[in-house]
Amino acid sequence: MSLNLYRWNELDDADREALLRRPAVAAGASVEATVREILDAVRREGDDAVRRLTRQLDRAEVDELRVPEEAFAAAQAALGREAVAAIDRAIETVERFHRAQLPQPVRVETAPGVVCERLSHPLDAVGLYVPAGTAPLPSAAIMLAVPATIAGCPERILCTPPRPDGTADPAVLVAARRSGATAVYRMGGAQAVAAMAYGTESVPRVNKIFGPGNAWVTAAKSLVAADPDGAAMDMPAGPSEVLVIADAGADPAFVASDLLSQAEHGPDSQVFLVTPDEALAAAVAAALEEQTAALGRGTIVREALSHSAVIVVDDLAEAVRVSNAYAPEHLIVQAADARDWLPRIRNAGSVFLGPWTPESMGDYCSGTNHVLPTYGYARTYSGLGVDQFLRYMTVQELSAAGLEGLGPTAVTLAGLEGLDAHARAVTLRLEKIRRRTVA
Repeated sequence: MSLNLYRWNELDDADREALLRRPAVAAGASVEATVREILDAVRREGDDAVRRLTRQLDRAEVDELRVPEEAFAAAQAALGREAVAAIDRAIETVERFHRAQLPQPVRVETAPGVVCERLSHPLDAVGLYVPAGTAPLPSAAIMLAVPATIAGCPERILCTPPRPDGTADPAVLVAARRSGATAVYRMGGAQAVAAMAYGTESVPRVNKIFGPGNAWVTAAKSLVAADPDGAAMDMPAGPSEVLVIADAGADPAFVASDLLSQAEHGPDSQVFLVTPDEALAAAVAAALEEQTAALGRGTIVREALSHSAVIVVDDLAEAVRVSNAYAPEHLIVQAADARDWLPRIRNAGSVFLGPWTPESMGDYCSGTNHVLPTYGYARTYSGLGVDQFLRYMTVQELSAAGLEGLGPTAVTLAGLEGLDAHARAVTLRLEKIRRRTVA
């Protein structure tokens, strides 16, 4: 089950590109066609369609989509004190990091008598999607609801797929409530995205949808984001991934554990070790074998490792170049001088420096957000932050003197573009100022 080993400098450009290519995403034309049918059904039939699709796809019967108030107290009692305390501790660190991201108003006098401002306002209503899949994800509820709450979005609804008995996972409910979600709904998949984007009898319509999901959820988010009547989305997403840069001094067991922590997400996850030391590569391969044998999701891990690799490079500088080309969701740097390499790292969703910084801490409670761009989108997208729950508008205000000083510039530029009405909106005012001055 060892990772395939490649020597970077023995590969040509085509081979390098092929090596760094992600596994094919399951979402294809057939998935999109099915998702379109689901979106249309929910738009036409509302709650009835959501219940029917939940019964068909999730094998769960749900009469009331919104989680009733008494379920939250029951969920907290079912979890116990230790679990609730862990959720609260994670909320505390995530909240501390995200509160520091709140923007300050900008006010600049760009020219005498010309004042420009930039103000932020929270989105009116946001939809937060917490997948269930093979495991509940209370951490996702924290990562989504905390920044939405800090941003001040008045309506923060959260959707999560029901369990077979029709209830929502207790840990997700507790995390959602304590993180600030204003309502939780028992529904998942494309039907949940449709309900949030277009609204139903019981689900309010939102402005933007956040959160990870499977191929159907991702396709649904993309489709409603492209619809003027739909809802915006946070970022494109694909399977989870990690790239580890490690030098000869790295602990092979640590490296292997970091690779496996991402490989266990799903069979289409992808992990890479990039190192200048072949002896470390061999030691990590042995550690992978040993640790995988003890994992409950060994089958998933082995499939993920089948399209993952070890890449041997000449030095750490080349390792950073490989990482920038791949643009990983998670980048771990296990090197003696890890922080010294940070200025050279350009494309990564989140970076983990040094031997004592496992990726798991970012997933749960270091404070950074674990909703990150995958599938190479780290080249152009950022991880989730408070700013994505805000919208910004600019304001300008000119005095008469300010218009006198800067107005002729606008008139000249309007003339260059042949836009006479633009110029006249300025010249009319300038003429009035001059007449007033003469009088």
